[in-house]
Amino acid sequence: MIIKRIQEKKSYIWMKFHRIYSSFMMTRIFLLLWIAFSLTCCQESRLPYLGTPIVHGDTTIYPVIDSFAMLNQDSVEISKNSLKGKIHVASFIFLSCPTICPQMNVQMKEVQDKTQNMDDVVLLSYSIDPKRDSIPALKAYANRIGGTRDKWHFLYGNQEEVMRLAEKSYYAIAHPDSLAPGGFTHSGGLLLADKEFHVRGVYDGTREDETKRLLKDIAILRKEN
Repeated sequence: MIIKRIQEKKSYIWMKFHRIYSSFMMTRIFLLLWIAFSLTCCQESRLPYLGTPIVHGDTTIYPVIDSFAMLNQDSVEISKNSLKGKIHVASFIFLSCPTICPQMNVQMKEVQDKTQNMDDVVLLSYSIDPKRDSIPALKAYANRIGGTRDKWHFLYGNQEEVMRLAEKSYYAIAHPDSLAPGGFTHSGGLLLADKEFHVRGVYDGTREDETKRLLKDIAILRKEN
């Protein structure tokens, strides 16, 4: 009984830590967005660019997402090349996640449903645990929660590549952590990228009000592009 209580206490402490850590990372990303917004002096109707731009004279070059190629839940290759001309919303999850992933997927499902008739908007959920999240497992999960084929892609790929993309391209956090619930530490953001692969927004994937803001920003991007 004592051991069980200790284990429950440890689990509770780690869940609290994970939420605090995720909140801290979201605050950092929001700060980066605000700095980017200030630096680019965007008009009110335009979204900021996440990341530090490179300025050459009168030319400003904004960071873009690195090239990648992975398989989705239907074993179809999804790559940067195949996403040309599309806005996408990305998340980093794993199927056995005991904390924020289920909430994130609820919000992604809402985005899917609200953009169902928008052919230029797709959703990407990168698995950070390919050892356990096989393609059949991803397909079964997508079917169970109502993921729409060709709209919401659950991606299977090399773990190192996925984590590099998370941190270097999407400014997210994703890495193994034996002390964290489920064995991974990751941020809970939904990331919005435009048709030129610039990251233009980050939203708390556990909050409905943030999803509403994301949907409004998708509408802004569609007009911009």
